[in-house]
Amino acid sequence: MLSIAVAKGRLFSSFLTILREANVLKCDSLDVDSRKLVIECPEGIRFVLAKPADVPTFVEYGAADLGVVGKDTLIEANKDVAELVDLNYGRCKMVVAVPMSLGINDIRELDFNSRVASKYPRIATEFFNRHGIQVEVIPLNGSIELGPLVGLSDAIVDITETGRTLIENGLQPITTIMESTSRLIANRVSYKIKTEQINSLVQKIEEAIK
Repeated sequence: MLSIAVAKGRLFSSFLTILREANVLKCDSLDVDSRKLVIECPEGIRFVLAKPADVPTFVEYGAADLGVVGKDTLIEANKDVAELVDLNYGRCKMVVAVPMSLGINDIRELDFNSRVASKYPRIATEFFNRHGIQVEVIPLNGSIELGPLVGLSDAIVDITETGRTLIENGLQPITTIMESTSRLIANRVSYKIKTEQINSLVQKIEEAIK
């Protein structure tokens, strides 16, 4: 049996669609709204439903053979896993955004030691360091847009699909750090032990995506 860690919601639903199109999964009765955290299917697949940020951890430590996670989360987590496939869904951008009222259009216009709120502190810190810009990164896990609204931060680093939430909260992106899509990752030991099984699944998934 292959165990796959994945977050509930759109990532899970989209991945199930790919598996069905690849004729890997015929578990039509699978309830994506169930409160179960572990779901086993007769096709020999067990889903481990975890928080998005925890998926790389489950995979690195072997609690799951495979995982489905956004590239943004994967880079931030910095876990020792194998990246196998770009699943080509869940597309979004990671941006630096500031209040429109500031009239800033470039990251170099940020004041020295500006405060930047983000749920991606590692990526944000490395990005500003690369550009030689001194900022204070403040880790947040909730609604990052709140940072500038309540005076906690001068800017944010966050992901966005359409930019609508940013605009509705008076924010504008001034640069894109990276683009992200969902990826299939593997535990390195599992990949060695179950090479044939995993490679077969990967091939079917890639054909379905094409």
